Amino acid sequence: MTKLFSYLCVLVLLTQSCKQKEQQTQNFDYLKFSENILNYQITPTKKFDKSGLMFSDQGAWFAYSFPDTISTIGFSGPFLMTQQNGIWSSKNLSYLDVKNQNWKSHTTTSYNSHLEQVFTSNNIQLTQKLVFGSGHTAYIQSEIKNTSNSTISIEYQWKNNPILADSLKLSASENQLKITSSKSDAIGYLQFPNSLESCKNNQYHTQLIKLDLAKQEAVQLTTSQTFIFPEYDWKEEQEQISISNFDSILLTRKQEKNSQIKSLIKNRKPQFQDSMYAQVLAKAHLTLQNNWRIPAGEIKHEGLFPSYHYRWFNGFWSWDSWKHAVGLSYYNTELAKKQVKLMFEFQNEDGFVADCVYRDTLIENHNYRDTKPPLSAWAVAKIYKKDKDLEFVKYMYPKLKKYHEWWYVKRDHDKDGLCEYGSTDGSLVAAKWESGMDNAIRFDNSKILKNGEGAYSLDQESVDLNAYLYAEKLYLIQIAMLLQKSTDAEKLTNQVTKLKEKIQSQFYDEIDGWFYDTTLDGKSFIKGEGSEAWTALWANTATQKQAESVKNKMMNSQKFFTKVPFQTMSADHEKFDPLKGYWRGPNWLDQAYFGVKGLRNYGFNVEADKATIQILKGAEGILGKGKSIRENYHPLTGEGLHAQNFSWSAAHIIMLLQED
Repeated sequence: MTKLFSYLCVLVLLTQSCKQKEQQTQNFDYLKFSENILNYQITPTKKFDKSGLMFSDQGAWFAYSFPDTISTIGFSGPFLMTQQNGIWSSKNLSYLDVKNQNWKSHTTTSYNSHLEQVFTSNNIQLTQKLVFGSGHTAYIQSEIKNTSNSTISIEYQWKNNPILADSLKLSASENQLKITSSKSDAIGYLQFPNSLESCKNNQYHTQLIKLDLAKQEAVQLTTSQTFIFPEYDWKEEQEQISISNFDSILLTRKQEKNSQIKSLIKNRKPQFQDSMYAQVLAKAHLTLQNNWRIPAGEIKHEGLFPSYHYRWFNGFWSWDSWKHAVGLSYYNTELAKKQVKLMFEFQNEDGFVADCVYRDTLIENHNYRDTKPPLSAWAVAKIYKKDKDLEFVKYMYPKLKKYHEWWYVKRDHDKDGLCEYGSTDGSLVAAKWESGMDNAIRFDNSKILKNGEGAYSLDQESVDLNAYLYAEKLYLIQIAMLLQKSTDAEKLTNQVTKLKEKIQSQFYDEIDGWFYDTTLDGKSFIKGEGSEAWTALWANTATQKQAESVKNKMMNSQKFFTKVPFQTMSADHEKFDPLKGYWRGPNWLDQAYFGVKGLRNYGFNVEADKATIQILKGAEGILGKGKSIRENYHPLTGEGLHAQNFSWSAAHIIMLLQED
């Protein structure tokens, strides 16, 4: 027995040694494309400081940055999205104070998997790494290394900088700091290797530890930071923390991100093999990651914010969600499916899906005044194409069908088979919001009409809405056939033929060679060349001749082929105003993508490639390291506009570069 036991011990040690060697030799070539792809350096000076970017992962509702000064040790934050649409807890809620050190240098490195930084003094190197273990907990490993040639004595303890979020209250128990807030029901827990010595007036410090380090010797210290909502069990999370190994968690994250980025890079179109396109895919991946949130409060499934960086975008929008899901489908179908399901938790009995929803309705109410353009069947079909999950399709089909039919019941004022944008409360502004293109010039003279109780339409029929509905019918046919619902498929097929003819005949101006919205009776065009026209090409509902005419205007440098091509309206229009007009000139990358994809649908691949390259090179900060992907761009100058770290922009960059 003794020999057998000894043999088993040796075997375990050899296995562990092999695993360690395997970990050390693993290749993370794809992860390297994400190195410092975004600049996370910020030392916040006030609670709502949005002058820098923040890193998060695993759907956490909190994030971190690097200090932008050598005088600050540790990681900035955390930035708490658990309350007030994002607020800094502190310049540094937990920093390792190594006594009597004069730090000479500070270097930072970020990856999609984790953050790391190194502080150096004359005889000490402090290396810190931060990684998310779950959507509740981040781990920080601090390695103190004696870089001198003799034994040195060091002293260290953990402290915090003053609290910036005045809603927070700190209390201590043994080696654990508890953080409560008057603005949120999420509770924070910081755990340390040694006991807390003092916690008064929202300032704390742990016991002072004295340690001798031999030459070149190092000590590793791990702390955890948890912010958890009451829907989750803190005791379970605490148990997981107690058995966690930092190196194993870091390895898992590196493997996960390397695999996901590899999926995107390997699936690039052949004409976009340059490394700069691999790099931008890593940036797009990280943009979506930073906006990822686990369920909490009113939200029952994981999903993505449009932008954590802008206070009004800390929620979930329907057509944003469909677009996010398509982008996610190229590397994370599970999250893509959850993103779709999230919005359908807010579907009414009649099929209506809410425009936008929030975790905490005390901060902001859900918007049921309007919905958004019907792109959900597109998202579901794209996800199914990647993972062939028939159960997901079965779950979604009745919801998609009900949503599709709702449009014809509640948004077809004259019952001619063509729908209009509208609202549930009769307000004109919500009806414009429903288009997603809030202040587009085509709505300047619109009026509202009542269809029935809680159902109103604009007095115009929109080409993009009906093109989306046409595409949705095609995707619903695909899904119905998968589910052997031949009666549904046959009915939709009949509708498709009629709708295609109506779109081609009613919305296309033969003289201008462009698709426009029309008056309700279909007799007059609502002029002003906008991006809604090429939605007909994206949906494959134009004739080849019509597509040729639209393509010619799209490629005209005086109109749409600008520095950042395919903006929301023609550059030669008198109302073109990218800086003041939210949808009256800026380039939104979703619309640009629809334009590029529309060109490809009709065989204009040379033009599509040319436009893709010019979009990515012309838009400030999309290519290269440091700057974030923006909400939209000035089409003439390339300047990034409005919100930073914008999800649907990132999702459509992925779509532009990926093989279908």
